[in-house]
Amino acid sequence: MFRRSLITHPLAFAAVAFAASALLPSPARAADKTAAPAGACPASLNFTFPRLQDEAPQNLCQYAGKVVLVVNTASYCGFTPQYEGLEALHAKYNARGLVVLGFPSNDFSQEPGSEKQIADFCYNTYGVKFPMLGKSHVRGSDANPMYALLAKQTGTAPRWNFYKYLIGRDGKVVASYDSRTKPQDKELVAKIESLLGAQR
Repeated sequence: MFRRSLITHPLAFAAVAFAASALLPSPARAADKTAAPAGACPASLNFTFPRLQDEAPQNLCQYAGKVVLVVNTASYCGFTPQYEGLEALHAKYNARGLVVLGFPSNDFSQEPGSEKQIADFCYNTYGVKFPMLGKSHVRGSDANPMYALLAKQTGTAPRWNFYKYLIGRDGKVVASYDSRTKPQDKELVAKIESLLGAQR
């Protein structure tokens, strides 16, 4: 008798419904877990690009608060073996907050293949698992918007393939490195480790 009166009482029913709804995932509640707070995405990452292997849109705001190494890549370049070093950086430091972003480009006439060919080459030849974005221009008036901003902020555009920009956890561009700077360069690695230890 008591149990029946508890369930049918309007106030009790509302309380039970509210408690149950708090335990059930709703689309809005699920979205809240992944959505970045308003204003949390820095200008240097506030871009969306297609993913290399399947053209799925990738919002780079997902990397806000991380240390980001941005590299323009090519499959037929003397520096192409740097893929191996970049993947080693990714494997070693990704769990601590490093993201390596690869941007294939044919601006120096050494990346003529299709996006599928590039993706297959990266994975099959060097086992690349770090994020690779769609093929695009990285210099000049046709540069993709991220590279246009990086060039503006640093005063230098990529002079060749495997040019590198390093972005700190706060979204500020910290340094740029020419193609001859290998991923395992002591100065570059020391800077990455320093940035990984910094609080946002």
